[in-house]
Amino acid sequence: MGTRIFWAGIIGFILGVFARTNVQFGWVTIGFVVFCAIVVAVMVRIELAMAHRAFLLSIVLLAFAGGATRMHGGVIESDPTLDSYVGSKVVLEGIIVDEPDVREDSVRLPVRIASVASTSIESSVSVLVVVPLHTDVAYGDVIHAEGELRVPESFESGDGRVFDYPGYLAKDGNLYQMSFAKVSRTGKNEGNLLKSWAIWLKQKYLEGLANSLSEPQAGLAGGITVGDKRGLGEELSDTFRTVGLTHIVVLSGYNIMVVVDSLLRWLSRFPQAVRLSLAGFVALFFAAITGFASASTRAAMMAMIAITGKATGRTYLASRALALVAVGMILWNPYILLYDPGFQLSILATAGLIFLSPLITPYLLFVPERLGLREIAASSISAQLAVLPLLLYQNGILTLFSLPVNLLALAVIPMAMFFSAIAAIVGLFAGAVAPIFGLPAYALLSYVIYVAKGFAALPFSSVSIPAFSATWLILVYMILFGIVLKMHKKAAGHEVPPHR
Repeated sequence: MGTRIFWAGIIGFILGVFARTNVQFGWVTIGFVVFCAIVVAVMVRIELAMAHRAFLLSIVLLAFAGGATRMHGGVIESDPTLDSYVGSKVVLEGIIVDEPDVREDSVRLPVRIASVASTSIESSVSVLVVVPLHTDVAYGDVIHAEGELRVPESFESGDGRVFDYPGYLAKDGNLYQMSFAKVSRTGKNEGNLLKSWAIWLKQKYLEGLANSLSEPQAGLAGGITVGDKRGLGEELSDTFRTVGLTHIVVLSGYNIMVVVDSLLRWLSRFPQAVRLSLAGFVALFFAAITGFASASTRAAMMAMIAITGKATGRTYLASRALALVAVGMILWNPYILLYDPGFQLSILATAGLIFLSPLITPYLLFVPERLGLREIAASSISAQLAVLPLLLYQNGILTLFSLPVNLLALAVIPMAMFFSAIAAIVGLFAGAVAPIFGLPAYALLSYVIYVAKGFAALPFSSVSIPAFSATWLILVYMILFGIVLKMHKKAAGHEVPPHR
């Protein structure tokens, strides 16, 4: 009973956030849902035959109201003063509230506005200011930005798919845009001290990589270790996307899991408590070196949940931990449920690793265990099956060679990350001889690039799938859930699986 109450609450809360995000309703509707929950709870005493189901329905309704309340209270409202300047050229002053996002031809700055046209305002919204490459600004700087203020718009991303760009920016509090802005710095060091230190450490790390490795190897090393994509380039990024290797460049939970899993195998003779503690420290290190950015922190948490579930064999505990972490993240920022593809993919990939990997491993006895290839194969298939429907819904790209590419590349990723870290540290102090110490990392990274380019050059390396509705997406996941549930029951001798 306790397990069903837990999942009823989780499902109800997520449905509440989902409904309020898609439909505009207020406190009256939320109050009505609470009223219905109370009525259903009262019915428990009247109709004992329906008591169990009625009680669960009451929990779902109350949790639904809680989720809707969180989303309703978390809606980011536009600022009337900023609204009056939309479409006009204006001068803004504010603080850069996150690490600048460096692209190939521009830098994107999330700026929390303090004044507009010399008029002070109190607002929690931010403006995404796009400036030329090599603009000398940093996190915590106070800047003046001059340009045309605009409201972001959705755009068609191909094959009939429409990308909700306003929602995507809103998850980070950015409700406005200012492109091709002229900026000048008027102050420094106004950000969080700990975050500033972590970002500084990351920049030093990237400098060490640049001293030890040439491009694109240095860019790939930055991607697999600290999630930095600025040195990879658009062409190589497209290559990795075509063959299904993008996850290794963005420091995903799957990427960290591969490294942590390798660490656990190397420490197989140590007690489990020691192994898991060291694995947790490594995952925490990856999050810290990126300044505890939301994506890397989420990746570290997802990796540890998946690893703990696999190491202990307690799928039901891992599934509950995953659910609680997901709800906690949604509580912190309800926008991520629908507008953060990274969050959605991380949750699904981790669920795949928890539930699908144990079912798939027995069918992979023909894959050798050397270098953890069987484990990598099971994890890769599980994660890719779990995220495939969502990826097809989002971008319509079906990568036909994803499995062999992942098997060949992921086998060397732990060592590539290890030697990349050494190259970065030595690169800060070794001067002209730093490339010598970077040779092992260079060789491993070159191998990964060679594998990606080789498979991307093959005919039909990827296939475009026409756009389809969200209804089909939900239906596919319901079918997948049913199949997995049936397989777990069969594996458990027709007993209720641990995660139910």
